Amino acid sequence: MIGADSSAVSAPAVSVRDLSKAFQIPHLRYDTLKERVLHPLNWGAFNTLAALQHVSFDVAPGEFFGIVGRNGSGKSTLLKCIAGIYLVDAGAVDVRGRVSPFIELGVGFNMELTARDNAVINAIMLGLSRREARRRFDEIIAFAELEDYLDLKLKNYSSGMLVRLAFATAITVDADVLLIDEVLAVGDAAFQQKCFDSFVRLRREGLTLLFVTHDMGAVERFCDRAMLLDAGRVRELGDTETVTRAYNEVNFVRLLVGDSEDDDRPGNVAILDAWFEDESGVRIAACPAGQPAVACMRVAVRSELDDPDFSLVIRNELRYPIFAASSQRSSGESGHFAAGDSAVIRVRFENWLAPNRYDLTAVVARASGEVLDHRPDVASLLVHGTYASGALTELPYELAISRT
Repeated sequence: MIGADSSAVSAPAVSVRDLSKAFQIPHLRYDTLKERVLHPLNWGAFNTLAALQHVSFDVAPGEFFGIVGRNGSGKSTLLKCIAGIYLVDAGAVDVRGRVSPFIELGVGFNMELTARDNAVINAIMLGLSRREARRRFDEIIAFAELEDYLDLKLKNYSSGMLVRLAFATAITVDADVLLIDEVLAVGDAAFQQKCFDSFVRLRREGLTLLFVTHDMGAVERFCDRAMLLDAGRVRELGDTETVTRAYNEVNFVRLLVGDSEDDDRPGNVAILDAWFEDESGVRIAACPAGQPAVACMRVAVRSELDDPDFSLVIRNELRYPIFAASSQRSSGESGHFAAGDSAVIRVRFENWLAPNRYDLTAVVARASGEVLDHRPDVASLLVHGTYASGALTELPYELAISRT
């Protein structure tokens, strides 16, 4: 599944083959010579952190390629290896054309110099001549919207101002490959949109872009393909929908419950377990918006019981109840249960929930309303999607316009 299809048409703009990179982490850190002399036997002991392990992929010329993964998965290390900031331990990186990296906030800046000086110096470092860097200076400052702060030293800039200056410089130079790390999250919403608008322009110009982000909506919106890194290894490589689904599964697998049932819960009725599953019966912690889901709970009955009410309630992150299902309201009767019986209750629902995280609360009560067992927020479900209207649900609808 490693992008060989792109190289069949033309040579890849970026080719990574069997790349590995590790770091040595010392057990103890000594800041002075005296400390090393006092502890000679401890000096030199270290652990090895394998940041990247046998990573291989190709990026075609003009392709927008997303790189996603949890924190610590090796995304930024990979970009730094491609940019030549880090030497690789094994494997090979081949980049065709000039690279413009936007990887770490403030790297290459001199905080004692002004924005005017830093913009010109960075443009020269990225390959422009001194004359061309000065000619494009006004364009850089206009994009960054820093006209009023030209002669202010960077040490007095906010993080948002720094990221605007750095990004404006990176996209203004004549680069063939642009490396963008998730530092765009530092900018405000208006500037992020401005950056995304520039991506559309760069795509039209045929620039190759490698984009590291946690924003799955941006991946599906801008990227042609994507890759998921997990613990330094390639876990998924392919179309953006497949990779974003895999990312959400990795990110939220810890939310799955029910690995061990709580048989020691007291009471006449005990809710042993609750979970979400898909229509095939597989437990899930995440699903795309619009895909039906099933809320479930398993109960154990310890004494005779007639027509108990089994209820499942779904709440959003603000604790608003979005959906509730009840056996009493559904059928009116749930039947007779003898001591020792058990049951699994499943509620299938059309998943019109807006992209968000939701928690499941399970309740068992007598027909009279007396609560027998109650387990709040016992399971979670992440609903993900590329579009959110801001409403609590995304009900399907048809819109018609009639001219009069």
